Amino acid sequence: MYNSKIIGLGHYVPENVVTNDDLSKVMDTNDAWIQERTGIKERRHVVKGDGDTTTTMGVKAAKIAIERAGIDKDDIDFIVLATLSPDYYFPGPGVLVQRDLGIKTVGALDVRNQCSGFVYGISVADQYIKSGMYKNVLVIGSELHSHGLDMTTRGRSVSVIFGDGAGAAVLSRAEDNDTGILSTHLHSEGQHAEELSLIAPGMGKRWVTDIIEEADPNDESYFPYMNGQFVFKNAVVRFSEVIMEGLQANNLEVSDIDMLVPHQANLRISQFIQKKFKLNDDQVFNNIMKYGNTTAASIPIALTEAWEQGKVKKGDLVVLAAFGSGFTWGSVIIKW
Repeated sequence: MYNSKIIGLGHYVPENVVTNDDLSKVMDTNDAWIQERTGIKERRHVVKGDGDTTTTMGVKAAKIAIERAGIDKDDIDFIVLATLSPDYYFPGPGVLVQRDLGIKTVGALDVRNQCSGFVYGISVADQYIKSGMYKNVLVIGSELHSHGLDMTTRGRSVSVIFGDGAGAAVLSRAEDNDTGILSTHLHSEGQHAEELSLIAPGMGKRWVTDIIEEADPNDESYFPYMNGQFVFKNAVVRFSEVIMEGLQANNLEVSDIDMLVPHQANLRISQFIQKKFKLNDDQVFNNIMKYGNTTAASIPIALTEAWEQGKVKKGDLVVLAAFGSGFTWGSVIIKW
């Protein structure tokens, strides 16, 4: 069996910075309220008409990752793209990335696991490489939230949290089986699916024809809903469990962690986990303060920045962990 290794990382975020004070001009909120509850100071939002989409942001991040990997785009054998905000209802953006990168007709898979989407994507890529089916797999997390948020006081509890951006990683067959992806661990608990969801449009309850026919300006079913406290309570439990599951599977201890890169859902969740595991500030990377929650893009953006800043180095034990809508959660254990 082969081993897979991350050989290239890249990220892209829109230039448009939206501060908490900016949001206070369109809804009843303020900087102190947002920072106290989420730790977020600002986020990036796409400007309508500037050309940024989930696909184009993913392409920009992917180009950087491919260049840093030192391979040609046509060396990519497969594409995995994680997002909850596709350009179209169908087809998914994976094939659009393949088209816009000008890559030969390789397979492209879309992953719909929201906040844990990149972790799921890494797991899929890892298994393809370990089986010998592919040598180089491009994994992307890309999100454009801002166009689908309720930017009024009604939606403030959710809308202040999310930002736009993309991150990408190139996984390749490793020559050294002692480095690379050591293991991945995935879970779901669908009984809580509606606690963090966007119901419409969807075939099950409300489709486009229903929305058009009713034309109800007070219909909130096509805006994201989140039971914040319930999500928080579940997140801190599942984060802890899946990190420990990954460590135990590899006969490792918490003290072996050099860098934990958690999904950037809420700074308070990351701080809770850091305190529980008694990790110092140099062992946990957070950038939600700058970008907000970019869902499937948050881990690859954070991992890229940590690597760029020299906080992820050869020989380090790196742990990726995520929890989100579904409920889905997972972890990835990496020997860098």
